[in-house]
Amino acid sequence: MTALDPRALRSAFGSFLTGVTVVTAYGNSGEPIGFTANSFTSVSLEPPMVLVCLAKTSRNYNALTSAAGFAVNILAETQIEVSNRFARPAEDRFATVDWKTGPHGSPIIAGVSAWFDCAMHKTVDAGDHVILIGTVVAFAQTATPGLGYARGAYVTPAMTAEALAQNGNLVASAVIERNGSVLLIDDGNGGMALPETSVGGEGTTAAVQSLIDAAGLTGKPGFIYSIFEDTGRKRQNIAFLCSAAQGTPRQGVFVPLTSAALDDVSDPANLAMLERLGREAATGRFGIYYGNQNSGDVRVIA
Repeated sequence: MTALDPRALRSAFGSFLTGVTVVTAYGNSGEPIGFTANSFTSVSLEPPMVLVCLAKTSRNYNALTSAAGFAVNILAETQIEVSNRFARPAEDRFATVDWKTGPHGSPIIAGVSAWFDCAMHKTVDAGDHVILIGTVVAFAQTATPGLGYARGAYVTPAMTAEALAQNGNLVASAVIERNGSVLLIDDGNGGMALPETSVGGEGTTAAVQSLIDAAGLTGKPGFIYSIFEDTGRKRQNIAFLCSAAQGTPRQGVFVPLTSAALDDVSDPANLAMLERLGREAATGRFGIYYGNQNSGDVRVIA
């Protein structure tokens, strides 16, 4: 569990795509209850507050609106079945789910990308829904990619990456960020570069994990941070923003995300990406770049 400081919360709120969550609480008889929600929204950082919307037709409407608190569980990309279970009517949605009671008292689902355990601040009537506003009492996050949903289908970073891998020469890079610095390695020509590798039959996620392991660090591939076509070298590039635990890397060094410190980055496209990361890390509001090595668009993560 991470301490409730504004900088950590800003990073947590900004590090996840608008995706699939399960909102949980305890019912009037003490039983765990929950429902699948397509998103949640950060309301405030000081004090830290979030909101979710609940349909008035929900079978759990009375229990949730009178609960002392609720938790927002951001599902990992491997938890499609959890999403489906909490989206369908069932007598005991928790029967096949590993979970525990969180610090403030709401059910926390195991293996999620992140969770926020909240005290109920207030409820607000909103047409055929009610808005639940909670004050974050405790939270935790991991580097596990989250689960998304768009146009009637689930979307995961792994699916996106594998689709790219099937369509041409794909190179994956690991943007391993830690405490405002990023891991860079010697590019062999007197400059610095991100760890990168060609993606083969092992798949993109495994390729990025191999870069983290080769650096001698403990961590996992996070979310996709940049996708662009390098027309000069006729290849696709995909960069995963990753986090790593403390420890000295076996190869490479951590360099601060400042313009002066990044001067030795040899690839202009990666330099632009890292300069953007430095700006976004300061605000906690991240985006995903789509385009080519020269120009493109940054789509802000909600």
